[in-house]
Amino acid sequence: MAIFKMASCPNPDPPPNGRRLGRVFGVGHEVHFLCKPGYELIGPRTRVCLESLKWSGQQPMCRRLNSTITSLASFTSDASSSAALSASSAASSPSPNSSPTSFTPSSSIRPSNCTHFLGSTHCTCDVGFTISGRDNNICTDIDECHLFPLAQPGRLCVHQCLNTPGSFHCVCPSGYSLAKDGRSCTDIDECENHSHNCTADQLCVNTFGGFRCMAVECPKTENATYIQTSPMLCERTPCMLGDKKCTQAPSSISFHFLAVVSNMSAPRVLFRVSAARVVGDTLRFGLAGGRGHGHFSVQRSGRQTGTLLLVTPVKGPATLEAEVEMSELERNTLLGRYLTKVTLFVSPYMF
Repeated sequence: MAIFKMASCPNPDPPPNGRRLGRVFGVGHEVHFLCKPGYELIGPRTRVCLESLKWSGQQPMCRRLNSTITSLASFTSDASSSAALSASSAASSPSPNSSPTSFTPSSSIRPSNCTHFLGSTHCTCDVGFTISGRDNNICTDIDECHLFPLAQPGRLCVHQCLNTPGSFHCVCPSGYSLAKDGRSCTDIDECENHSHNCTADQLCVNTFGGFRCMAVECPKTENATYIQTSPMLCERTPCMLGDKKCTQAPSSISFHFLAVVSNMSAPRVLFRVSAARVVGDTLRFGLAGGRGHGHFSVQRSGRQTGTLLLVTPVKGPATLEAEVEMSELERNTLLGRYLTKVTLFVSPYMF
């Protein structure tokens, strides 16, 4: 069988004393380079993966700034700052009468750090900013969230990216906490940390991004009577002799609650039902009902075991139910039925 792999360029190393932005190295994708404070980038800030599977441009490097004379480029129009700015930009200014740019600094735009030495000027920006302006005297924030959108591979955050001056911050939805890697989201188990509002007679079920308060109730039917023998199990009381309707009702009904993420890949094993002991000569497994027709299937996975499968992905939020029936027979005569009710809570999120 042939195996196909997407063509990509080799992993580009970040320059020493710098870092690389970008995690996808396929043809047409870009990577960006930044230097630490105190260093200036020599070479291209952006490289593109070409069809030849080579990166455009040369490998950049980060060079330590010459700190002999360092000043902060001024964006005010007073006399002293005008003189300093005119002297620093004399080599590149087209007119000796040109005046400095009047500018009010903001969190996303700030003056560059300029070094003047032997008649030349070198201006750099802090990490997370790119240099711009006619005289390279302006540093503009790099919007990392815009460079790596959530819908594309190599995204910075699994949920929401919030751009900040010189950096970015990942945000998680309610019911999640930000993981240690700073980009993933970890579900908060409200049931375990007792931050739910379920009553004493309800069962707290943790879901991805929340929780559910569930009450297990035994069915009330005319044919049989059930009593709750454990928090998740109802058992039928003994039937009267000759009462066929009662004996054909399930001998027991168990309840199970499962939580999954949205659009989980399928087919996927969800639950297994097994017989502790076999009295008859045949065991049969099947779906008896539930809200989720077309999403579930039951397969035999062993002599005494049946498996509930999710056969199609489900987009959340959604709640599905499946009833798995195990029937015990002796020479095609029903000896007992055992019902397992499975409730599936599908999260609105894929994590």
